[in-house]
Amino acid sequence: MTYDRRPPFSFTLDVTIEKMCPSDRVSSLATPGATAEVLRRFGIRPRKRFGQHFLISQRALDRILEAADLSPGDRVLEIGAGLGTLTTSLAERAGSVIAVEVDEDLIPALRMAVSHYPNVQIVHADIIDLMEEGRPSSFTKVVANLPYNVASLLIVKLVETPLGLSRMVLTVQREVATRLAASPGTKAYGALSVAVQFRATVQVVDRVPATAFYPPPDVESAIVRIDVRARPAVHVPDERRFFAVVRAAFGQRRKTLRNALTGLGIRPAAVAEACLAAGIDPQRRGETLSLQEFAALSAKVTPS
Repeated sequence: MTYDRRPPFSFTLDVTIEKMCPSDRVSSLATPGATAEVLRRFGIRPRKRFGQHFLISQRALDRILEAADLSPGDRVLEIGAGLGTLTTSLAERAGSVIAVEVDEDLIPALRMAVSHYPNVQIVHADIIDLMEEGRPSSFTKVVANLPYNVASLLIVKLVETPLGLSRMVLTVQREVATRLAASPGTKAYGALSVAVQFRATVQVVDRVPATAFYPPPDVESAIVRIDVRARPAVHVPDERRFFAVVRAAFGQRRKTLRNALTGLGIRPAAVAEACLAAGIDPQRRGETLSLQEFAALSAKVTPS
């Protein structure tokens, strides 16, 4: 196990295994008792600022690992490693694990949990800062229990960034999971659905009750499996224009396309003409359009 306060994202690991008493090694943290003991031992109080809810359900952990389908050839990124509950299980199955944790107070407990795993590197940093700096290198999978307050932003950034990802298995707020997997014409379908499904397929694996975490969150969670596509689901000549049309279409959900797309600086008559050229009724609303229809429409729209 190596520990680096910098964000190197390098898989050339300098192995440093700490000598610890056998009683120091945690066999499984995915129980209420084991988690409570680690929190007590290290004087940790869950912090709302970081959206901390520690996994205490072995069943949920097993479902995450089953969906991840890890092998020794996998290079795994874990975001929000926390106490190491998931980290140790990843380390037992994957070739290497980069465990990113922003809360310095959790680092000692995390170090203890993974001290016997030389294929784990801890990075103390904010994952959003790392991604904005272009730090991530190459991973085959991301497996994480994401903080609710940044989950949507992180997922979009991860599918957009060329990391060589094949799969992500993430625990998120159930409402977010529903939006990620939503189909056109449903209430949950929106810009997030289009942005992720443009680059990936999404499957809701299982629901996770609030009691699977300590402290329990106010909402239910869900495990989602996101398989990243080798190429986008639809061909678009201009991705910026495509997503500009998507954002405008969902900007005011109750408006028809004819009115919503005027937000791009286009006259209603020109919007109607573009819709008809794409084979789409301009009186439809954005939430009824498929990815293919958004692609066709964006090819005909010329923002001012």
